[in-house]
Amino acid sequence: METMSHLPFIVGSYAAAFVIVAGLIVWVILDFRVQRRALADLERRGLTRRSTSARSEPPMTGAKA
Repeated sequence: METMSHLPFIVGSYAAAFVIVAGLIVWVILDFRVQRRALADLERRGLTRRSTSARSEPPMTGAKA
Protein backbone atom coordinates (compact mmCIF):
# COMPACT_ATOMS: atom_id res chain seq x y z
CA MET A 1 0.00 0.00 0.00
CA GLU A 2 2.99 2.29 -0.39
CA THR A 3 1.67 3.66 -3.70
CA MET A 4 -1.61 4.76 -2.11
CA SER A 5 0.20 7.28 0.09
CA HIS A 6 0.69 9.52 -2.96
CA LEU A 7 -2.94 9.33 -4.06
CA PRO A 8 -4.03 12.64 -2.46
CA PHE A 9 -1.14 14.46 -4.16
CA ILE A 10 -1.95 12.93 -7.56
CA VAL A 11 -5.67 13.65 -7.28
CA GLY A 12 -4.96 17.18 -6.08
CA SER A 13 -2.56 17.80 -8.95
CA TYR A 14 -5.08 16.65 -11.53
CA ALA A 15 -7.83 18.69 -9.88
CA ALA A 16 -5.66 21.82 -9.86
CA ALA A 17 -4.71 21.31 -13.51
CA PHE A 18 -8.37 20.82 -14.44
CA VAL A 19 -9.41 24.00 -12.59
CA ILE A 20 -6.64 26.03 -14.26
CA VAL A 21 -7.39 24.76 -17.77
CA ALA A 22 -11.15 25.24 -17.27
CA GLY A 23 -10.52 28.77 -16.01
CA LEU A 24 -8.42 29.58 -19.07
CA ILE A 25 -11.11 28.23 -21.39
CA VAL A 26 -13.79 30.31 -19.67
CA TRP A 27 -11.55 33.39 -19.81
CA VAL A 28 -10.97 32.97 -23.55
CA ILE A 29 -14.69 32.49 -24.23
CA LEU A 30 -15.62 35.58 -22.22
CA ASP A 31 -12.87 37.67 -23.82
CA PHE A 32 -14.00 36.54 -27.29
CA ARG A 33 -17.52 37.77 -26.54
CA VAL A 34 -16.22 41.12 -25.27
CA GLN A 35 -14.01 41.59 -28.32
CA ARG A 36 -16.85 40.64 -30.67
CA ARG A 37 -19.11 43.24 -29.01
CA ALA A 38 -16.38 45.88 -29.22
CA LEU A 39 -15.84 45.11 -32.91
CA ALA A 40 -19.58 45.29 -33.61
CA ASP A 41 -19.72 48.65 -31.81
CA LEU A 42 -16.84 50.01 -33.90
CA GLU A 43 -18.45 48.77 -37.11
CA ARG A 44 -21.76 50.32 -36.08
CA ARG A 45 -19.94 53.66 -35.67
CA GLY A 46 -18.62 53.38 -39.22
CA LEU A 47 -15.17 51.90 -38.73
CA THR A 48 -14.46 48.80 -40.77
CA ARG A 49 -11.77 46.17 -40.78
CA ARG A 50 -8.99 46.61 -43.31
CA SER A 51 -9.35 43.02 -44.44
CA THR A 52 -12.97 43.60 -45.51
CA SER A 53 -12.63 47.03 -47.07
CA ALA A 54 -13.22 47.36 -50.79
CA ARG A 55 -10.14 48.63 -52.58
CA SER A 56 -10.36 50.37 -55.92
CA GLU A 57 -6.88 49.24 -56.89
CA PRO A 58 -5.41 45.73 -56.63
CA PRO A 59 -2.85 45.16 -53.89
CA MET A 60 0.81 45.38 -54.83
CA THR A 61 2.28 41.97 -55.51
CA GLY A 62 5.92 42.98 -55.78
CA ALA A 63 8.24 45.94 -55.92
CA LYS A 64 9.40 47.24 -59.28
CA ALA A 65 13.12 47.92 -59.70
